[in-house]
Amino acid sequence: MRPSSTLLFLILLLHSGAGMTQTRPPRIGIAGLGIESSTFSPALTGEPAFHASYGPAVFDTYPFLAPDSVLRHRAIWIPTITGHSLPGGAVTRAAYESLVSKTLDSLRKHLPYDGLFFDIHGAMSVVGLDDPEGDFIVRIRKVIGPKTLISTSMDLHGNVSWRLAQHTDLITCYRMAPHEDAMDTKRRAVVNLLTRLENGKGRPAYKAWIPIPILLPGEKTSTRIEPGRSIYKAVAPAAAQPGIIDAAIWIGYAWADEPRNHAVVMVTGDDKETVSRTAEHLALSFWKARSQFVFVAPTGTLKECLDSAAKSTLHPFFISDCGDNPTAGGAGDVTWTLQQILARPEFKAAGGPALIYASIPGPGLVKAAIAAGVGGTVDATAGAAVDHRYAPPVRLHGVVESIVKGDKDAEVETVIRVGSVHVIVTQKRKPYHKEVDFTRLGLQPRKAAIVVVKIGYLEPELYAMRAAWLMALTPGGVDQDLTRLPYKRIQRPMFPLDPVKKEPDLHARLVPAADAVIK
Repeated sequence: MRPSSTLLFLILLLHSGAGMTQTRPPRIGIAGLGIESSTFSPALTGEPAFHASYGPAVFDTYPFLAPDSVLRHRAIWIPTITGHSLPGGAVTRAAYESLVSKTLDSLRKHLPYDGLFFDIHGAMSVVGLDDPEGDFIVRIRKVIGPKTLISTSMDLHGNVSWRLAQHTDLITCYRMAPHEDAMDTKRRAVVNLLTRLENGKGRPAYKAWIPIPILLPGEKTSTRIEPGRSIYKAVAPAAAQPGIIDAAIWIGYAWADEPRNHAVVMVTGDDKETVSRTAEHLALSFWKARSQFVFVAPTGTLKECLDSAAKSTLHPFFISDCGDNPTAGGAGDVTWTLQQILARPEFKAAGGPALIYASIPGPGLVKAAIAAGVGGTVDATAGAAVDHRYAPPVRLHGVVESIVKGDKDAEVETVIRVGSVHVIVTQKRKPYHKEVDFTRLGLQPRKAAIVVVKIGYLEPELYAMRAAWLMALTPGGVDQDLTRLPYKRIQRPMFPLDPVKKEPDLHARLVPAADAVIK
């Protein structure tokens, strides 16, 4: 027999020892917007890309808040609006203002709040606005007031400005890259918030913030390899110390040109000495290891990678088309890599090495494929509608192998065979991270000789599938060679873009509490 919600709540109060300090379930709002936005991409992101959820639909995002979950019964939850977009270009100001206004309106309707779960990525760029997440939380504070506890959950590739640190009370971020702990992190942010409300301690006495002048791509800071593995392995024990609520390290986001883009350490807790010492230890460990960060896989030019793959007997041989990675902020429609592949003689004939290319947007070509039908022939162009700086639209003259409708991001997907190359063409851009992304289109990546994906580090399923893997340092809005990017506004000096002439100040800076800031 399932216990009633009332019984569950009473059990939790007794278990937490909070029965003397919390006489009713706390009222907790849920809000947040998440995207990585490259300012080096010509793409722009509109409101529909966020696929915003409203009201009760917000719960579908968080399995740990399912109707029969323990956490669901520890509070009265007021879900407002959450939206998470594929990474892309800067968000239009109109889209940002619309989503923020809708969030604030919803929050006003359900005042008051004891707490707010603020679920963001932290690397949003908005046209004409610096530090959008800092702006967002300030505007939220004006609605919910200085006393409401805000617990923020972030991606470790997000950016933590001083303003964001001031206006949040509790804060945490992922501890794994790839982000296999994403949902665990969001749950931790909620548990931290509930615990502080239930035990009556409220906001932490101390928040330590340390900026670190390092800006590295995620593909050099994976927790699969050293030194990222050891640096992040130290975070959980640091957070478990008496007097500490949470500890976090942000790598930051390398493909936006704002002053806030750099690494940060934050530690929250009630013991001033432990909070400060822990933050300084984590920051110093990161700084000392700065020269040890290398790419998570061997790299090369596209030609070098294709040459190696064509000669190899290891299949499937994965190649990351890194520069236009749509899950880092690339436009996703750069055709340069595909043009080079189709020009190579070994892929001209249908009997050549089977190569899968994922993917290129081409709504016109998709329309032509639908008209031709599976087995028919198309002759049309795709790509370079947004980012044509490196190559023009690519012409695909080939056979339609499959057409699949209904994907949330791509909407319609088709596979076009040109020689021995199986090109996935989409109506709208989409990342390909899971085996089912391929098999639902009739493709068998395990049996292919070569799989080229617009991605940086391989996501878990692809990583487990690979027999070999190289990262091609291709051009695009998220170029892995940061020295080729025209930074103008980041703080300098910044490692590795500038020589280190003196050691940075890595002492803890104690952040004022939100209620002190608003006063």
